[in-house]
Amino acid sequence: MDELDVFQAIYSCRSLRRFKPDPVPDELLAKILGAAIQAPCGGNEQNWLFVVVRSEQQRRKLGDIYRRAGAILVSWYEKVDKPGHMSTAEYRRFLTSGLHLHQHLADAPVLVVACLRLEGLASVAADHPREPQLAMFDSVPWMAGASIYPAVQNLILACRAVGLGTCLTTNHLLFEEEVKEVLGLPAEFRTFALLPIGYPINNFGPVKRKPLSEVVALDQFGQAAAFTKTPS
Repeated sequence: MDELDVFQAIYSCRSLRRFKPDPVPDELLAKILGAAIQAPCGGNEQNWLFVVVRSEQQRRKLGDIYRRAGAILVSWYEKVDKPGHMSTAEYRRFLTSGLHLHQHLADAPVLVVACLRLEGLASVAADHPREPQLAMFDSVPWMAGASIYPAVQNLILACRAVGLGTCLTTNHLLFEEEVKEVLGLPAEFRTFALLPIGYPINNFGPVKRKPLSEVVALDQFGQAAAFTKTPS
């Protein structure tokens, strides 16, 4: 298919969790992973690692872990109130889609686990636990995310551009040590995202989002920006 421009990809890219069994060609995997590593990262360290899981045995192992994590989270989702901007029907569809992935993660022909090597960051934070000028290292977990999630978003948009579906999930983190054991990851690596990838059964977007006027402030909290208002 013809690839989309960046805004077409952004505005039609939604989380897709149901996939056809068709294999994903090597050239497309190389293309989307190549797009992922064009992202910025802290200090240009490029300490990321993308574990591509294709074998059915490995996918089933991860699927079993993910199913157990889903069983824990589903009770939480059933107790929380739905977001105010979603109708009851929309929220029910959202939950149904998530529940499907809990049971069928391994059905995706490809799973990508986005990882980051944290050995350096962890040691710096430990060496300077009380120095005010290095208080930023209290935020090491969030700083680390800044070095992997831009690459994950590149991967998501690249999937959309070439007609592949995916979604970002972190439910597996409830049992991360088991995931790391399945993947043979060394201790210094942490996993930040799990992405099932394949040709989607459902359609791409558009997506429904809150208006800019509700999520953008100018200079300070509560100050509306003129460009976010709907023209009269």
